[in-house]
Amino acid sequence: MPSEKILENKKAMVEKLAERLKGAQAGVLADYRGLTVQEDTELRRKLREAGVEYTVLKNSIIRFAVKEVGLDGLNDVLEGPTAIATSDSDVVSPAKVLCDFAKQNDLLEIKGGFVDGEVISIDEVKKYASIPSKEVLISKMMGSLQSPISALARTLQAIVTEEATPGHSAETSAEEAPAEEASSEAPAAE
Repeated sequence: MPSEKILENKKAMVEKLAERLKGAQAGVLADYRGLTVQEDTELRRKLREAGVEYTVLKNSIIRFAVKEVGLDGLNDVLEGPTAIATSDSDVVSPAKVLCDFAKQNDLLEIKGGFVDGEVISIDEVKKYASIPSKEVLISKMMGSLQSPISALARTLQAIVTEEATPGHSAETSAEEAPAEEASSEAPAAE
């Protein structure tokens, strides 16, 4: 039987993970078995850059934590080594980084995930991974908003430039054209 100190340590780990899961917008579970130290370090670096917290824990600790927060559906995937990646600010980041890394490295296997307290399947994790990043979506939206305004500004500038040309205006050129045609025909008739 484990000592009291070990039990207290495990309870603290479960509580900490449960708080992390409660505060997370999204999370992905993966099997990292077979990754080299270099590959694991690279994966952790990419996750850190994306603002994703990544840890490897025993399935028993994860099992107790998911039960506490109501994500019991994840119990089905808690077989073998399990790493958990969570983000409290971005729904897409954990799925995107892990799925992109899994495409380059066959040894990383996505097991499942959750979004906003709901368990999602591997296919749904892949759908989230295909969503462009927050920055890309914001820039696309800004481009869409800016495009009509830019076109209006260019049109107004063209009108101003045309009217500002010395000796040239829309009214003058319309009046001068017929008068020039008439004067060029008049000498030929004499």
